[in-house]
Amino acid sequence: MKTSDLADASGYSVQQIRQLETRGVIPAATRHPNGYRRFSPEHLSALLAYRELVSAVGAVLSREVMSEVQHLPLPESAALISGLGYSLEVERRQVLAARAAVIAIRTETETETETDAVSESRSAALGSMTITELSQALDVPSSTLRFWESVGLVNPGRVEAQSQTARIYRTMAIRDARITAALRKGGYRIPEVQEAIGALRELGDASRSLAALDERLEAVARRTLALFRAGSVLADMVDPSHR
Repeated sequence: MKTSDLADASGYSVQQIRQLETRGVIPAATRHPNGYRRFSPEHLSALLAYRELVSAVGAVLSREVMSEVQHLPLPESAALISGLGYSLEVERRQVLAARAAVIAIRTETETETETDAVSESRSAALGSMTITELSQALDVPSSTLRFWESVGLVNPGRVEAQSQTARIYRTMAIRDARITAALRKGGYRIPEVQEAIGALRELGDASRSLAALDERLEAVARRTLALFRAGSVLADMVDPSHR
């Protein structure tokens, strides 16, 4: 088919097709003696796969992958493709971990005693808590808070007090400690809590509501399906014998 025919069938413009061919995203077209390009159904499949891949992992990485799988040895190409799926699974797990953390802190907030709520609200008004105040509010030993700090779950600040350095827990450190306490009470192991806290920190504002996290989870699912749709074409590009 001519370039214009491929443009009509794929939804890409003639100029875009030429650019993608030049960048190696799709295989090189055959050329007539007059220089005109001729494309095959495989080129159409590659373009449609590229569109799905862009939806899954973005344009920059998609161009890289589409170009490399045409030239790399089969084991390396297969590893490159499977790595895309793994990265989406890591992202999905991250969102699930953040979601578990948000649910845990909400549950903890709803079930805390009136005394704890008053104590924490007073400290929150000051913008910080000492290790003793936080220990009492969460009903955990100070040694536990120090352990959580040692494994990166809580990051308190330091202040000078009576010629000594003391821990001071500000808003984010208090939040992380409350989440850690709630998850530990819920049976989560330290590595799982580390994953949840890390996800909250990395996702930032998106982690503040379950609705935002649920939207993110659905987006990851849709991107994963887009990757699967592109995958069959990529497999044929890597191993043409199975077309």
